[in-house]
Amino acid sequence: MLQIKEIKKKQELKDFINLQWEIYKNDPYWVPPLRWPLFQTLQGKNNPLLASGPHTFFLAFSGEQVVGRILVGVNTKLNREKGKKEGYISLFEAVNDENVATALFEAAIEWLRQRGLNTVVGPVSPTNGDDNRGILIKGYNGPPVLMNSYNPPYYEKLFTSNGFEKNMDLLAFHLDVEKLDDARYGRIVAYAMKKFNFHIDRFNKKKLEREIRDIKEILDLSMPESWGHLTPPSLEEIRAEIYTLAKFVDPDLVYIARSKGQPIGFVVALPDYNQVLKRLNGRLFPFGFIKYFWYKRKINGARVFIQFVVPKYRNKAVNSAIYHRLMIETRKKGYIYGEGSTIAEMNKESIRSVEGVGGKLYRVYRIYQKAI
Repeated sequence: MLQIKEIKKKQELKDFINLQWEIYKNDPYWVPPLRWPLFQTLQGKNNPLLASGPHTFFLAFSGEQVVGRILVGVNTKLNREKGKKEGYISLFEAVNDENVATALFEAAIEWLRQRGLNTVVGPVSPTNGDDNRGILIKGYNGPPVLMNSYNPPYYEKLFTSNGFEKNMDLLAFHLDVEKLDDARYGRIVAYAMKKFNFHIDRFNKKKLEREIRDIKEILDLSMPESWGHLTPPSLEEIRAEIYTLAKFVDPDLVYIARSKGQPIGFVVALPDYNQVLKRLNGRLFPFGFIKYFWYKRKINGARVFIQFVVPKYRNKAVNSAIYHRLMIETRKKGYIYGEGSTIAEMNKESIRSVEGVGGKLYRVYRIYQKAI
């Protein structure tokens, strides 16, 4: 008999996490998350999304067996700033059974109705960051790059058969580092930097507060108000995101563009630690840390997470200059690929920039919505 249960205990949260190991046990491409950091994240540690409003977790049981899960909540900051009455879902997982998915969605929607919401959107990032956004609907031919979603193809049907419609697509572009046309882009970038008087700085951990504030200033100026899914993060949210990513950050892959001392653009890329995580089965101890340090040295790819340029400096090759510098540094490190993701389909400028350095669209993630 199928039952839906709202999580109240820590052990049940562990059951929530453990479900993935059952669903993906025979999938060669799945990358297990680290259990303990995920457990802390879902308890709200340094998690801007869960701090933004009420939320809860549901598990689906068939007898004693967990067969599905979902996180549901309300981003009150987003609703307040965008004038919405919207709830979100995240971290959906389920066996290939439409009844399980329907029961989970109904439980989440009823929870949102009781709080006066009229729309549900998701799956969103469980941290309001760049991790686990959307359902993979195209590009099942390999493991996901760091912190990107991965799921069986049948998930798309589970959503559409339950009345969910497309909200937006998030795009991933594959970058072949060796195919970068260094001579051509080098000339373009050098000309643009001289003409428009800007330079590219490597991220400086010793001046962390300055870097955080400059990123905040760029985001405040760069995020279009027409983007209903995003609001500029607070300083606290940026600090929390940097804390979350700290274990992955390589300063050689993070750059800030400045002109006359003012920040005008930035890019954040991280080594593709999924190459390492795939070998750890979710645990660093007792022996996983040995594998971690061994395979960390063998990483040969990176994910470009986020990139913004202030409006005044758009169409002045700032995007291209940042990407060019990044590609040069990844080549020095022996990387053979990069992934630019997840870029919202309406972000035409970023799409042009990543395509301009040779990016090829190869994966698509979909966020859904449903009136409730």
